[in-house]
Amino acid sequence: MSDVFAAPAIPRVPVAGSSDTFPVHRIYCVGRNYVEHAIEMGHTGREAPFFFLKPADVIVPVDAGTTGQMHYPGLTANLHHEMELVVAIGKGGRNIPAAQALDHVWGYAAGLDMTRRDLQNDMKKQGRPWCIGKAFEESAPIGPIVPAAQAGSVLDAGIELRVNGEVRQSSRTSKLIWSVAEVIEHLSAAWTLAPGDLIFTGTPEGVGPVAVGDLLVGRIDGLPELQVRMVG
Repeated sequence: MSDVFAAPAIPRVPVAGSSDTFPVHRIYCVGRNYVEHAIEMGHTGREAPFFFLKPADVIVPVDAGTTGQMHYPGLTANLHHEMELVVAIGKGGRNIPAAQALDHVWGYAAGLDMTRRDLQNDMKKQGRPWCIGKAFEESAPIGPIVPAAQAGSVLDAGIELRVNGEVRQSSRTSKLIWSVAEVIEHLSAAWTLAPGDLIFTGTPEGVGPVAVGDLLVGRIDGLPELQVRMVG
């Protein structure tokens, strides 16, 4: 028995300070996980965590010290940036208690959850799934993953995004409504987590549009900087 076509390559993210790579299994994303972002999106308070997925092959891996490229996608006139702390899972499991959750984390990275906001909003108004706004090609640029033991105080770190040198987003990872450990607990109740899973933990306030030619520079204290140029 043989494959009817060559199997696609497994998406991989560079590991900081190493020639190793992190093979990606699934990408989970947490919605509205900073209070001020929830408010700017028309919501308030601490709601139960909810999740959406992106295909693994939408990642744009960007090595430290380099500038990645993301092509401006079709069907949208309102592409938004969302800067996020990304958690890389190294040990799988289901129904993982928060008290043990960080034992399942392999490392951390800086990532962007790029969003076709106009399409997402249109789907919301119609009561339809809005994967068309989130799960498109190249919608998840990500920097090198730093092993958890080397990531220092990444769970209380400054997080920032600049577009063409202008600060658009600025907060701290400790302001997550649901902490990394709590996110893993809730997520693993719904799905069996596996080594290679990435979790985009949510974005702070200040999301906004980008255009072709823009340079996005994301920073999280203790992690490699993420630079992405928007191209046509």
